[in-house]
Amino acid sequence: MVNDCSSDASADSVRAHPKFNSGIKLLEHDKNQGKGAAVRTGIAHCEGDTILIQDSDLELTPSDIPFMLNAYKTEHYAFINGSRYLAGRTRPLYSYKRYFYNKLFSNLASVLIDVRFTDIACGYKLFSKDLYNQLNLKENRFGFEAELIIKTALINKTKITEIPVNYFPRNKGAGKKIRNTDGLRIFWVIVKYGLLRF
Repeated sequence: MVNDCSSDASADSVRAHPKFNSGIKLLEHDKNQGKGAAVRTGIAHCEGDTILIQDSDLELTPSDIPFMLNAYKTEHYAFINGSRYLAGRTRPLYSYKRYFYNKLFSNLASVLIDVRFTDIACGYKLFSKDLYNQLNLKENRFGFEAELIIKTALINKTKITEIPVNYFPRNKGAGKKIRNTDGLRIFWVIVKYGLLRF
């Protein structure tokens, strides 16, 4: 688990867990760097050959992890993207503006890399560590997901799939962190890696 200099009691909760000394690693940044930086820190210290990203806010439920792992193992995909918009799950209603911009960014990325994605911003991503080592990811903040998907598709688009996941949205009052300026950054990341191919 990676604590990106959180101001709440997340790190204390992790330390209080019964398995803290036997099965959980807590990695802490001394200053806030962003989700992409936190994910890279976590992966740098993991020992397995399969990587699954799970945000700690529980907008996405861990009960979907077995479905993702089953598709990964039985269908031999290199990358699985969770989607909050594919049919197959019942979800509560939530912000239309958030939905609109996510679909806009997903469609733009899909056109630029010629792979149909429905939800590039979904926090659930499952992939092999071998694939990750080929990507040279650089984005520190919320543009990380777009960079990860685009660079993966440019390597091998036939080994990617999406599966529906459950979603329990938060709002700003519940601690939602993404802001309008983050949307502009995500747009630039899509253009940067999808069109300009940096």
